[in-house]
Amino acid sequence: MIITSRPLLAFAACWLGGSAAAAALAPMGTLLAGGALAAVMLTLLLLGGARRRDCALCLTAFVLAAGQRIWSDVHNESALGEAWRAAAAQMPAAAYPVQLTGTIVSPVETDGDRASLHVRAETLAFSVGEDVIPQKERMLVQLKLTAPEEADEVADWRRGARIVISGELAPPSAATNIGAFDYRDYLRRQRVHWVLQAEGTDDIAISQGSGWTPAALLSYIDALRAAMAERLASLYAEPYAGFMKSLLVGLRDELDAEQYRQFSLLGLTHILAISGLHVGVVLYGLNLAMRPLPLARESKLNVLLGAIPCYVLLSGAAPSVIRAGLMAMLGLYAAKRHKLKDGLHVLAAAALAMVIVDPYMLENVSFQLSFLVTGGLIVGVSPLRKLLPRTKRFSAALDLLSVSVVAQLVSFPMTIYYFNQFNLLSLLANIVLVPLISMLVLPAGTLSLLLSMVWRAGAQGLADGVSALSGGMFTLIEEANRLMQMRTIWPSPPVWWIVLYYGLLLAGFRWAAARAHPDNGAAPARPDDTVPLGIDGGAQTAPLRPQAGAASASVARVPMRRRALVRGAGLGALLLGAMLIYAAAPDRFDRAAYVEVLDVGQGDAILVRTPTGGHILVDSGGTFDYLGEDEQWRRRRDPFEIGRKVVVPLLLQRGVQQLDLLVATHLDTDHIGGMQAVLEAIPVKRLLLAGTIKPSEDATALLETALRLGVPVYAGCAGQSWQMEPHVQLRVLWPAPASPGTNECTGSAEGGLPVAEEQNERSVVLWLQLYERKLLLTGDIGADTERKIIEQLQDAANEMPAEEQALTPIDLLKVAHHGSRFSTSDEWLAYWQPAVALISVGRTNTYGHPHPDVTGKLAAAGVVSLRTDLDGEVQLRIGPGRMQWRSALAQGKE
Repeated sequence: MIITSRPLLAFAACWLGGSAAAAALAPMGTLLAGGALAAVMLTLLLLGGARRRDCALCLTAFVLAAGQRIWSDVHNESALGEAWRAAAAQMPAAAYPVQLTGTIVSPVETDGDRASLHVRAETLAFSVGEDVIPQKERMLVQLKLTAPEEADEVADWRRGARIVISGELAPPSAATNIGAFDYRDYLRRQRVHWVLQAEGTDDIAISQGSGWTPAALLSYIDALRAAMAERLASLYAEPYAGFMKSLLVGLRDELDAEQYRQFSLLGLTHILAISGLHVGVVLYGLNLAMRPLPLARESKLNVLLGAIPCYVLLSGAAPSVIRAGLMAMLGLYAAKRHKLKDGLHVLAAAALAMVIVDPYMLENVSFQLSFLVTGGLIVGVSPLRKLLPRTKRFSAALDLLSVSVVAQLVSFPMTIYYFNQFNLLSLLANIVLVPLISMLVLPAGTLSLLLSMVWRAGAQGLADGVSALSGGMFTLIEEANRLMQMRTIWPSPPVWWIVLYYGLLLAGFRWAAARAHPDNGAAPARPDDTVPLGIDGGAQTAPLRPQAGAASASVARVPMRRRALVRGAGLGALLLGAMLIYAAAPDRFDRAAYVEVLDVGQGDAILVRTPTGGHILVDSGGTFDYLGEDEQWRRRRDPFEIGRKVVVPLLLQRGVQQLDLLVATHLDTDHIGGMQAVLEAIPVKRLLLAGTIKPSEDATALLETALRLGVPVYAGCAGQSWQMEPHVQLRVLWPAPASPGTNECTGSAEGGLPVAEEQNERSVVLWLQLYERKLLLTGDIGADTERKIIEQLQDAANEMPAEEQALTPIDLLKVAHHGSRFSTSDEWLAYWQPAVALISVGRTNTYGHPHPDVTGKLAAAGVVSLRTDLDGEVQLRIGPGRMQWRSALAQGKE
C-alpha cells in the first residue's frame, strides 16, 4: 500500500486534499470529506493494509491543511474591512481619494501608457487633514502615464524604494460574467485587496529605501534580468527577441501576443514556461563546465546546489521553476548523501513545501499542471515504454514518444478545464518541437547570451542561426494552426469527471505495467526497486520505507491472467469513451433553451442555446480604438479586445463547438468588434447581416475574414423566417425591403451591397420564439424605426389578423440602443407589452445610457428591468411553461 511504502507521498496527498477541500467546500463539506477519509483509514487499518501511525499521520495532515486554509481565508482580508465592504457593495465599486506611503515590493511592469506595481502600504491618508491610518498590507498600484517620457522614468523605479502617491483607492473588479475570470479573487489569492489608480508621475515622490530589506535585495536580481533582456534584445530582432526573453529569462510579457496565441492553440505554452527542462539544461551545462576543473564530487554537487536557487530567482520564480528547483535540490542532496532517491517522494516533498508556505499556491494553474505532469511522467513513462518495441535503433524516438504521450494524457483534463481547447496535432507538435527547442534553441540561445559578454561577433552569428531556426519553427506552428478542423472545443468538465479520469489513467498505467511482463504478472521485486502507486514494472527508484517482503526477491505478486487483462482493457476503453462523449457535450440531454446576455460593457452580445443544442450569437461587443498617430506609444503589447478576451473564452467554456447562426445586427464597432475573434476561434455555419456595408476597418475585416473562412453570408430583411427546430422560430422584422428596382437585402441593382455610414436605423430586428416564450432583439434602432416596424406589422395584420396575435405580447425585450432616450417609445412598449426588459450597457459609459426617461417608462409600464451594468451577465432558462433567470451579480428567480 502507498500509505505504508510511501508515507511522505500519502502525507502530502492528504495535506493537498485537506487544503483543496477547505478551499472548495463549505465547512460542513470539509467536515464530511474529513469523515470520508477517516472511514477509508479505518477500513485500511481493519484490513491490515496500513499501520495506525500512518493512518494517524494522514488524518493529521488533512486536518492541519484544512485548518491552515480556513485560517488563511479568515485572515485574508483588508485591515480596512468596513471600507472595503462598503465600496465593493456598489456597482461599479466606490473609490476613495487617498495618499499612500509605502515600499515598492515588485518589479514595475510597463505596457504602453500603463504601469503597475505592488506596494506594501505603511501609511494611508483618506483626505487632507485626516489622521493617517497605519497600514501593513500589500496594494496594487495602476498608473496611467501621460507622456512617453514617464515610461522611462518609471522604468528606473526599483523594488525596495519608498513611494508617496495620491490616487483613488477601490476594490478590484469582480467577475461580471458567470464563470468568467475573477480578477478580485485572483488578487485576493495574492493577499491584495485594494487597487490604487493614479495618473501621471508629477505628484509621485520616490526616495531610497533601506538597502537590506528582501525587496531591496531582490531589486538586484531585477536589474540583472533587465540587463540580460537588454542584451538579448541587442542580439535578436523581434519577434525572436521576445521569444528568447521568455525562454531564457522568464519574461513572458515580452513575448509577442500573437506568437503566444499561436503556441497556445497548439498546446505548446509549456515550452515557454521555465521549468524542469531549463533547470536540467543549466545544471548539465554547469556540470560540463566544471568537468575539467580539479574539484571533488561533493564540491561539484555543492556548486550545483548553490546554483539552483540563483537560477530560480533569476528566471522569475514561477511555480513551475520553483517545483523543478526544489526537486533538483532534493535529488542532488540525496546524491550527495549517497542515498537512493525516489522521484515521487521528491515531488511530494516539493509540493508539500510550496503549499505549506502559501496555501493559495494550490489554485495556481502553473502549479497544478507542473506537478500533475511531472508525477504522471514518473509513474507512467516506464510502463508505457515497456509496451513498445525494445530496439536500440529507435530507442531515443520511442522514449520521446512515451514521454510525449504520457504528458498529453496527464495534461488533457486540465487543458480542457482551463483552456477549453485541445488540438489533435498537439502530440505531433510536441514530439517534433520539444527536442528541437531543448537540444538546439535553448542551449544555443543560452550560449549566445553568455558568448556576447566576451565575443560579440561570434554571439551574433550564433543568434542569427537561432533566429533562423526559430523562424522556421514559427512558420510550422502557424501552418499547423491553419487547420481549424484539428481544433476541438470542450466545455469545462466537473471536478468529479477529472478525478475519475485520473483514476482511470492510473489503472491504465497499472494495466500497462502488468501487460509488459511475459507472464502478464508482476516482476519479482528487487531490494532496490519500488512499485510506484502499486504499479508493477520495476521503476528504478526506492521507497523511504520498503514494502513488507520487498527484501525477498523470491516473493512476487500473483500473476494476472491474460483474459483478465483483456477484459480490463476493454472495460477501461469503454469507460474512457463514455467519459469523453459526456465531456464533449454534458448538456446533450438538456432540452431547455438558454438566452445569455453577456456583459461586454457598452455593446451587445447575446448567446442563444436552442433545446437541441444549437447556438445563435447575436452581436459580439467591441472595443473602440481612439489612438491617433501621435498616441501610438500608448498602445499595449496585447491590447484588450472584448471578443478575444471575453466573448470567445465564455463561448469555449460553455462548449460552443459551432455557431449555427452568427448575427451582426449592424456594423458598428460596439456590435461587431469582437466578431472577427469569434470567426477565427469557432466554426460558423452562416453569417446574417443587415444588407448594407459600412466603410470601416472592423466591417471590412469582418467580411474579409468570413470570406476567407468560407462562411456563407446572408442579408436579412423583413419577411424572412426560419423554423430552426420544432420549438425554435426566428423572424426578421427589420430592415424593410427597398423600393422597386433594388433590394438592399441581397444587393443593389448594380450588384453588391449598398454603403451606409449610419447603421443604427438599419439594424436587424429579430423576433425569436423558444417554446411558447417570445423575445425581441432590437439592435440600435430609434423611435422612428420602431414606429415604422409597428406600422408594417399592423398593415400585415390587416390582411392576416392572426399574424399579429402570434407575435405579441412578448416575454423579453432587448431594449434598443443601450437605453438611449431616442429609443423605446411609449408606443413601442404599448404594442409589444414586454414582461422583462434587458439593457446591455457599460458601467462607465459617457453617453448617459440608460437614460432616466427610458427606465422611467419601463417602470411605469410594470416591466421588470435587468441591466448588465448592475446585474452583470443575465441568463434565462426557458422550458415548456417556465422561464427562470439568474445574473452574475444578483439572485435569480422565475
